[in-house]
Amino acid sequence: MSQNPPNFRPDIAQPRLRDDSRAGQPTIGMVSLGCPKALVDSERILTRLRAEGYGIAPDYDGADAVIVNTCGFLDSAKAESLEAIGEALQENGRVIVTGCLGAEKDYITGAHPKVLAVTGPHQYEQVLDAVHDAVPPSPDPFVDLLPPAGVKLTPRHYSYLKISEGCNHSCKFCIIPDMRGRLQSRPMKAVLREAEKLAEAGVRELLVISQDTSAFGTDWKDRDHKTPVQPLAEALGELGLWVRLHYVYPYPHVAGLVPLMAEGKILPYLDIPFQHAHPDTLRRMARPAAAEKTLDRIAEWRAICPEIALRSTFIVGYPGETQEEFQTLLDWLDEAQLDRVGCFKYENVDGARSNSLPDHVPEEVKEERWAQFMAKAQAISEAKLAAKVGRRLQVIVDEVDDDGATCRTMADAPEIDGNLFVDKGFEGLKPGDIREVIVDEASEYDLWGRLV
Repeated sequence: MSQNPPNFRPDIAQPRLRDDSRAGQPTIGMVSLGCPKALVDSERILTRLRAEGYGIAPDYDGADAVIVNTCGFLDSAKAESLEAIGEALQENGRVIVTGCLGAEKDYITGAHPKVLAVTGPHQYEQVLDAVHDAVPPSPDPFVDLLPPAGVKLTPRHYSYLKISEGCNHSCKFCIIPDMRGRLQSRPMKAVLREAEKLAEAGVRELLVISQDTSAFGTDWKDRDHKTPVQPLAEALGELGLWVRLHYVYPYPHVAGLVPLMAEGKILPYLDIPFQHAHPDTLRRMARPAAAEKTLDRIAEWRAICPEIALRSTFIVGYPGETQEEFQTLLDWLDEAQLDRVGCFKYENVDGARSNSLPDHVPEEVKEERWAQFMAKAQAISEAKLAAKVGRRLQVIVDEVDDDGATCRTMADAPEIDGNLFVDKGFEGLKPGDIREVIVDEASEYDLWGRLV
């Protein structure tokens, strides 16, 4: 069982599929890249295809065509997407492209003119039309059964729950609003109905995702609550599952969610994209420039719920970032003492307004600042995890093999945070079990423990 490296990023969502197709059934393969929001799109596409009688192939060889769901957020992600398309063309030859990079059709066809079709993000109907053209459906209603919760690319015991699309922010480094549009919240009833179906299918943990989770429902013209994310969280908390909130902007009303964490209704975990701490850098990013108030809010949250775990991501080397601004970020991190931290070196993204800003930071300076930042974040993480040795913690089991069980605490989201390993007395455990452990050992990012 391996530990997470310091720069671990969930850029590639590995599909977990099995080949259960019937003889003569048309089959489709899926390569899903990018963030969990894209993974949910892949699940929806595959669910629709299964409902129409298609089989889902776990490899290139068994597929009549392959869908590549792309990421286009950074230039490095675009390059990765083009590489994945090229691999699918080489291995299979019949490729349909969708996802965020699909918004740049000429960019894709310029590199890979042999793709069958290109569609943009969350254009489900267009993807299905492209599949129908490439591989006509041949359903057998007596044999083709769709799982109650649809097709899932995550393990059975956890699932992403996407509550909205788009974003109303105008961050200069980001082109997501251009690709996915402005905020469009799903109806509350639809979200809760999906959550209930997932619970009935055996899901033990819901990972709530969107571009801006705390803004959920604020785009509704007539709403009963000023900030609908709070009643949504309360309703999800009634399902008896682990409920984890991702991509929460630090608005003042987030304080209303923290008591639910203190009461054990949702997990004491907030994933908040702070991005930076110096007010001038935040202004150039077109982000809220109130780092001091953010520290006050963090202190307020911890006073309400001392067990709260805070995760965030930051950008170093943003255009115009001086050494003084970077040092402010390091000092802020020292004071904030966040539990889980990721860091990106700034990259130009085609179409982003930050490209035209003056005083771009040299690559070697970005690399040096990234290393400094990660060293400090690692030291904070190491100290925080060391303080958990001897404590009793609840964990959820993700995987069991001959060497032991890989688990996560309430402070750990799958694939992006750390793990807790149990290497003795694990034989009776299975994925999805929620058990109590005593922590025996800690490293910079992971824990080891034994069952109580």
